Amino acid sequence: MRRRLANYRRRLLDGPWQLQGCTAGDFAGAVVIPACGERQSLPLTLAALAANPVEDLRRWLVVVVVNQPPQAAPSLLAENLQTLAWLEAGGAPSSLRLAWVDAARPGQMLPEKDAGVGLARKLGCDLALPRLRPDGSGLLAWLDADTLVDNNYLAALETHFATHAQGGTTLPFAHQPADSPATRQAIDRYELYLRHYVYGLHLAGSPYAYHSIGSTIACRAAAYLAIGGMNRRRAGEDFYFLQQLAKTCGVHPLAGTLVRPSARRSQRVPFGTGEKVARLAAGEAAVSFYPAENFRILKTWLQIVSRHSAADASELLDRIAIRSDSAAEFLRDAGFPDLWPKLVARNRSPERLLRAFHGWFDALKTLRLIRHLGSFSADDETSGLVAELITWGNGSAPREIERQLALLQRLQGVVSGGTREQSCAMLCSVANRERI
Repeated sequence: MRRRLANYRRRLLDGPWQLQGCTAGDFAGAVVIPACGERQSLPLTLAALAANPVEDLRRWLVVVVVNQPPQAAPSLLAENLQTLAWLEAGGAPSSLRLAWVDAARPGQMLPEKDAGVGLARKLGCDLALPRLRPDGSGLLAWLDADTLVDNNYLAALETHFATHAQGGTTLPFAHQPADSPATRQAIDRYELYLRHYVYGLHLAGSPYAYHSIGSTIACRAAAYLAIGGMNRRRAGEDFYFLQQLAKTCGVHPLAGTLVRPSARRSQRVPFGTGEKVARLAAGEAAVSFYPAENFRILKTWLQIVSRHSAADASELLDRIAIRSDSAAEFLRDAGFPDLWPKLVARNRSPERLLRAFHGWFDALKTLRLIRHLGSFSADDETSGLVAELITWGNGSAPREIERQLALLQRLQGVVSGGTREQSCAMLCSVANRERI
């Protein structure tokens, strides 16, 4: 671990930032929380974390990265200064091993070029790494400053990585209650979009069948170092980070706890949950749904490569062309005919060849293929498309969007505590604890 951390130091951010607050070390893990204009919601997130057992809290460092770019509005700076003052005054629950980073005051702000959630997550992780156990067993987890967690969140993370060899994981999630009927309808539609896509990938046998939501990601510190750390993207950092984790160390979904992201509208990042919810609530077609046939074609393609790895590129493309000319066209344009013989030459065993193939045909190429095969955004198409997909995997499916969402939640690990009423009750409970 020390050698990997030493090698990683060349990737560390060069700047004035340091951890304030907790000075202890030798932690089992760290939870990193970027906060940008989150004075009202951050206390609720920290209160939810503080509801975990004290013996678990002692083993985990919580790092809040209060951040903003130099060109941010004065109102954002004022709110971030309030957040820093609240942290410095000891406003957070005393049971937390809490540290924070000032990346908001003049002279401390994130550089304009890369300022955003990706850089904030990276900064928090880079500063937390030396505080973790030196034997390499430490863990890293990410939340957002408007996200709630269950009171077994930390224990579930430790149990998962103690029983699974993969380097990364994603946690089950269900969005918090919305503040209006329009936002509720928008977040339900957006979550249905996320879930139907991942469910389709699961049915197709893709190794990238997981949700790319920043507040649901965790990994081993050793895996974080192995892939070069978090990227600096302003949005989509979660997608590309998980893709690299999956290629290098594997990603296995966690079960047994629940993360509750916010359902609010937002324009803080160029794309993501808040932006999509805002557009959907405004009546825009912000997301597209895919026919089950797209995922059946993907499954056929993955099976062809797995079962006929001794074949040359032209034979593999001929086989998928029987199923879909459009898929064959996409793969030709993506450079598969030139790539495949190189992969074969470099990877002598079928297992290594298949792993190298999935390194090339990654989460991004998978998404591009699914999109290439066609999508629909009209409201009257959504229910039928999702019903067809669920029927393929489950044998039957409801037609109502709300029931489809509830079924997909259950199929994807939201086994308890995920109903809208339970989420509302938890939010009220956390808010009451924070007031106390």
